[in-house]
Amino acid sequence: MTVEIELKLIATPAAVTALPQQLVAWPNQHATPQKLTNIYFKTADNFLRSQDMGLRIRGFDDSYEMTLKTAGKLLVGLHQRPEYNVSIATPVLALEQFPAGIWPLGCDLTALQPLFRTDFMREKWVVTYGTSEIEVSLDQGEISAGELSEALCEIELELKQGHTADLLALANALAEHGGLRQGNLSKAARGYHLAQGNVAHERRQLRVLKPAAKSSVEQGMIASVELALSHWQYHEELWLGGDVQARRSVLEAIALIRQALVIFGGLVPRKASADLRARLNTLEPLLVDKTVQPQVLCYSAQYLQCKLALTSWLVTRAWRPFVGVKGQAKLDDSFKRFCDIMLGRSAAELKAAFNHTLNDDEYPEQLPRLTRHLSAFTLLSGAYPDEQTEPYLASWHELQLALAERRQSGYEASRKQALSHAPFWLNSAL
Repeated sequence: MTVEIELKLIATPAAVTALPQQLVAWPNQHATPQKLTNIYFKTADNFLRSQDMGLRIRGFDDSYEMTLKTAGKLLVGLHQRPEYNVSIATPVLALEQFPAGIWPLGCDLTALQPLFRTDFMREKWVVTYGTSEIEVSLDQGEISAGELSEALCEIELELKQGHTADLLALANALAEHGGLRQGNLSKAARGYHLAQGNVAHERRQLRVLKPAAKSSVEQGMIASVELALSHWQYHEELWLGGDVQARRSVLEAIALIRQALVIFGGLVPRKASADLRARLNTLEPLLVDKTVQPQVLCYSAQYLQCKLALTSWLVTRAWRPFVGVKGQAKLDDSFKRFCDIMLGRSAAELKAAFNHTLNDDEYPEQLPRLTRHLSAFTLLSGAYPDEQTEPYLASWHELQLALAERRQSGYEASRKQALSHAPFWLNSAL
């Protein structure tokens, strides 16, 4: 079994043309391009897909390999999945060669059938960067499922030996030239979507963070930024696909990152996130500008480098040198207890802002403050059941909507309704 650590980048034709010359800057070993053919299989009830597993036969020119990828972990663009590989003589399944214990209960192996395929040319370089060896693969071709197909043009960076930080640093160096953007969807995920009819994805509401049981404050902080980045990446794909309203969701994700840095700012000094905040400050006005086209901005150097900086900050735990032993002890403390304290503070500020009647001009002035605290509640409320949190949050969201839409007739009723709900968190003095 192996565990992949890789980063996928979608590339423009200009970036593809420039890649070989860029890689000359570092020691590398180039391999002759290969034709790759992948055939993906499914059961009639899509059981493997429901278990986040993928079965395929891959052809390397005239050689074949059968691969089973099992459920793994996605950390802000870095894919880590246990994988089993078996060499076979022909492109025909030979399932008996896999370890018997890897199949989930209820999987009917007799019902497997082809679902979709990918056909592309792969050109590879093994690059020495820092103290690591990183395989850079350029894939160009097509994904097809029945009569549906879409172009494939991506660059994958896979860590073969060394450190994830070097992989991210190499990606950042390649990003300087533009023409690249992060792609979280694997070839398989794109193929499955085609096989299901290529139905357009819908925008998603920002969900309340549900932290793992007994999470530390540090783990909660990581999960908070991961949630925002996931929301960002999902809606970036929709924006590029023509959904102009998805741009607002990208801005919502950036606002959530900012709020996370504020929430944890008492434990992580501002200088630990100075570079991140500076990058967000540069990028945000471009996203606000409705004349900027997503095909231009999302493939720009500063856009990708901002996302890579956030990923690197999380993966390398870049704040730790700034917090010291005592600060780390606080980060190791209970996230649930931290949330209760911070929820109380946010609620107190909202009560101070809205615990008296405002005139029609004063209400909209409070919208930015309300929006920030609702972002805080998104990150801090997940330890409690939805039936406890939803009435409280829904009432404040209703006030937010009334202010955003300038529904003056609803201001006062929404304010009173929001203030009428008792806190749902523990140790509250409110």
